[in-house]
Amino acid sequence: MPDSLTVTDNRTGRTYDLPIENGAVHATAFNAMQVTEDDHGLMVYDPAFLNTASCSSRITFIDGDRGILLYRGYPIEQLAEHSTFLETAYLLIHGELPSPSEAAAFEHDITIHTMVHENVKSFMDGFHHDAHPMAMLLSTVGALSTFYPESTNIYDEEQRRISINRLIAKMPTLAAFAYRHSRGLPYNYPDNDLSFAGNFLSMMFKMVEPRYQAVPEIEHALDVLFILHADHEQNCSTNAMRGVGSSHPDPYSATAAAIAALYGPLHGGANEAVVRMLTRIGTLDRLPEFIAGVKAGKERLMGFGHRVYKNFDPRGVVIKRMADQVLSVTGVSPFLQIARELEKIALEDEYFVSRRLYPNVDFYSGFIYQALGIPVEMFPVLFAIPRTAGWLSQWEESLLDNEQKIARPKQVYLGAATRDYTPMHERGVSRPQVLAS
Repeated sequence: MPDSLTVTDNRTGRTYDLPIENGAVHATAFNAMQVTEDDHGLMVYDPAFLNTASCSSRITFIDGDRGILLYRGYPIEQLAEHSTFLETAYLLIHGELPSPSEAAAFEHDITIHTMVHENVKSFMDGFHHDAHPMAMLLSTVGALSTFYPESTNIYDEEQRRISINRLIAKMPTLAAFAYRHSRGLPYNYPDNDLSFAGNFLSMMFKMVEPRYQAVPEIEHALDVLFILHADHEQNCSTNAMRGVGSSHPDPYSATAAAIAALYGPLHGGANEAVVRMLTRIGTLDRLPEFIAGVKAGKERLMGFGHRVYKNFDPRGVVIKRMADQVLSVTGVSPFLQIARELEKIALEDEYFVSRRLYPNVDFYSGFIYQALGIPVEMFPVLFAIPRTAGWLSQWEESLLDNEQKIARPKQVYLGAATRDYTPMHERGVSRPQVLAS
């Protein structure tokens, strides 16, 4: 039959025809492949979801082989050049670019929600002075659910819209508060006459001046960075957002789970790891030693290659231009020379070329953040600000998807078979404990 996969189970000799829909077969079709009537059928084993689609989506498309990233069909390069972050956030959530009146209404709806309850400040004051800003963000976002109990009405469209607007609006405020707390500085309130990026920079860096005015090149570069990081298909944190959201908590709790996933150094902390790597290298003359260590498996090359993109990261192309623009204003980064030489080696050395280890978005974004005077522990926080729009668009799409149920993957059990309990006095010599992996 056309558009189908014919599978022969050599254990039984039975043949099965599995329909192919949109380039995929339903994993549940394998349930029918039983050896005996009382077994549970064949499972599909796929650690880390290397080739398993957990959902269908209309939000973000990635073609890793060709270096393509689309938001709702629009190339990321075009959005980075022509759009703003708030317009892109509207696109992700609503599915279409806004009209002038829709854009103005959305910007107003975001602007009126930038303030946080005063008790949030008290909550944040309870953190130790050296608490990681990402941990503070995670906790305060989760705590927001206690301020908005009506947000549990997730099937009320108006409540969903309010929650989405609140989260997008308050994330920069909470992020800036976390930064100021970590520096022992008083909190700055939002200035709603500024742009989304300009307001965040004001809350971060304003000191005693009546009004903070960001350098236009820096404000624009940050807005572009927010666009590039707004969504990225079914990555670890988005999968966490959908997975936790599938049990139907409020969106603040689900977003906190996504932040927790983003906290890891293999995800949102990757650009932080890049700067730490360059700091460890220190000088150009130590670069050959580091490269030799990478080839010997003793060092890890951070900010190069990607799980999805196989030839180049389209975001990296855009952000490299932004890095040059920012550095022209802020001055040369102390690690710029090392980074450029490392990039040159990776693009020419057969060892790296054959492994498709090219610079990705994390390699360049770290430079921009560092040039702005932002400490490395804040890097994943800046990632979380724009990704909130993507998380919430994915959350709402999953919530309204009739095929979705509470996430509950199966497992391939490799433990002991059924055995009887033995009283302690009858047991022999103690055996090594089986530790959870």
